[in-house]
Parts: sequence; structure tokens; C-alpha cells
Amino acid sequence: MTEEKGKTEQKTDIKSMDYGELDSVIQSLGQKSFRARQIYQWLHKNLVTDFEEMTNLSKEFRTQLESRFCIRSARAVQRQISSDGTAKFLMELNDGNRVESVLMKYHHGNSVCISTQAGCRMGCRFCASTVGGLIRSLTPSEMLDQIYEIQRTTGERVSHVILMGIGEPLDNFDNVVKFIRMLSDEHGLHISQRNITLSTCGLVEKIDALAKERLTITLAVSLHAPDDGLRREMMPVAQRYSIGQIMDACRRYLEQTGRRITFEYSMVDGKNDSPRQAQKLAELLRGMNCHVNLIPLNAVEGRMGRRSSRDRVEKFKLTLEKNLIDVTIRRELGRDIDAACGQLRNKNKGGKLHESICEN
Repeated sequence: MTEEKGKTEQKTDIKSMDYGELDSVIQSLGQKSFRARQIYQWLHKNLVTDFEEMTNLSKEFRTQLESRFCIRSARAVQRQISSDGTAKFLMELNDGNRVESVLMKYHHGNSVCISTQAGCRMGCRFCASTVGGLIRSLTPSEMLDQIYEIQRTTGERVSHVILMGIGEPLDNFDNVVKFIRMLSDEHGLHISQRNITLSTCGLVEKIDALAKERLTITLAVSLHAPDDGLRREMMPVAQRYSIGQIMDACRRYLEQTGRRITFEYSMVDGKNDSPRQAQKLAELLRGMNCHVNLIPLNAVEGRMGRRSSRDRVEKFKLTLEKNLIDVTIRRELGRDIDAACGQLRNKNKGGKLHESICEN
């Protein structure tokens, strides 16, 4: 396809349309409402990537759909398997950008950690995802299709989804909220919102906006420090929002949703892992309905710090427990293939591989 043709023949990304939007558009084409249900199920249950696969639609109607819409898909171009069974997928998007997704297997089912942006502009000192900055945000279809492609590739059902890969989910707010609603829609995969976790570095206004959406997801806030001075050293976003502002937003979120909040705390040797800092964290969280997830830092070349020793992590945990704070140490999965927390990177092949004719 020539560049000029790609510009003049923009098509709508049909997989990013929720059920109501699709129903309205299909009826506007003179079709019955049940056709929208068929198309939605082909896309979001049967996980097809081509209109020709929609065999219960007439050839004429499939041609009409092809002329107006495109099916945006993520394609797994590489898969690495960890010694613990975790699988990391390098996903190529329609415009040639690449992101990473991770499949983790637990006794309660399969969890997938997805990316919400190609790159990230938050700049956290210990995270690989911020290297190179933000390229662009992902569409709902590109987030959904990371899950769909893993299901297509493995033949296994995904039951839990974590928005903790490349990117800051709340920096892509509208697309992420739409993605969550589509993922939990009964016409699609119908994954319970209670099985969806969204991780944020603490964008206060967006936490307030998320509370108003009345979702039943789990909100995870990347805290990583018990005071503003240290947090500013680790996370540039702390220049914009104080810990006090974040805590106030979290309390408002709790009040409006009733959903317990998780606080993520990466353990960096000699930086934020002392008993005194554990006590300060306990005092900060006292009385809040929350859970603390301690994460021994995963090594990232060129990024800040070393991981805390197991002994220091255990002592930190014990201090929190003595203060009646619910706390766990995150189970490490995929560390040997750089698939653990903080190790995912945006991988762009350098220029578009082909023209995309989907509208964003």
C-alpha cells in the first residue's frame, strides 16, 4: 500500500468499538441488531483476525465490512519461556511498534500482564519501561489483542489481567477504561472486573476520575518510598504529587468504591529498606483498608540500585505486620527472561513495517 493510499483510505478500528457502538453502526448499515452480536462474538470470543473468517455473515456483508473497517491485531513475534513456566511475548502492533506481555500460571488460573502504552514518560529510576520515553498510547483493541493473541498462541483461557506492563495506564485513561469495560462485557471474554488489576504511579486527578467510573477492579499504587524526599529521588512523578495528595486520593477512592487498595513497594538495597522506613510506611498506612506488596528490585541494566537482601525484606515485612499492616512478598516469576516487575521494555524495530489503515 502506498503512503498516499494509506492516508486516503482510513478505516475504523472495529475491535475498539464497544458492543453498544458496534450495534448502532451495524444497524445504520441496514442490518439487524443480531448481526452486531455475531460480529462482536467473532472478534472477542472466537478471536478472529479477518472478516473472511466470519462465516455466518454473507459474502456481500463481509465485503461491506472490509471496505469500512479494519481489525487491528497484535502479533506475537517472539516467545521466551522461563524456567518457572512464565512466558514473555514480544508483540508487534500494526504500525510496527512492539510491546511486551507476560503470561503467568497460578493455581487459580492464567494471568496476563499487558502493556498500555508503547514506552512510558513517567521516568521511574528503577524501571526499564521508561527507557526511550513514550512513543504513543495503545488503543482498546491493542490492549485486548495482547490477551487474545496469547490465548490464540497457547490455546489456554486467561482468567486474570494485570495492567502493569509497559506504560502508565492512567496516562491512557479513556482507552484503558474502555478496555476494562470491553474485557468484562458479557458479549466478549467476560473476565470479571474483580480479576483485573490496574497499577499506577499515582496520578491524583486520574485516581479521582477512576473512582467515578465505579469499576470493581483492584487499584495498585506504586509507592516505593514512605516520604516525599526519597520518592522524588526514585520517581519523577513525585515532583507533581506529594505522598499526602496520593493518600488523600486513595482514601477518596476507597470511600467511593469500597475496594481495597494495594500499595507496591520495590525494595532497593540501602535506599528504602530500613526498619525505620518500614515503621514510617506503617504509620502512613495505618487505619487504611489496604495491602502492601513488597517487590525485591529486579535488575535492569543502567537503572537505579540493587535488590534488597532476603533478610532485609523479611525484617521489613515483620515490622509492617507488627503494625497490623497486611503485607506479602511478591512471588518472583520470569526473572531469568527479564519478564519480572520493572523489566519490560518497549522494542521498536526502527520505522514502520507496513502502513496501518486503522484510525486511532
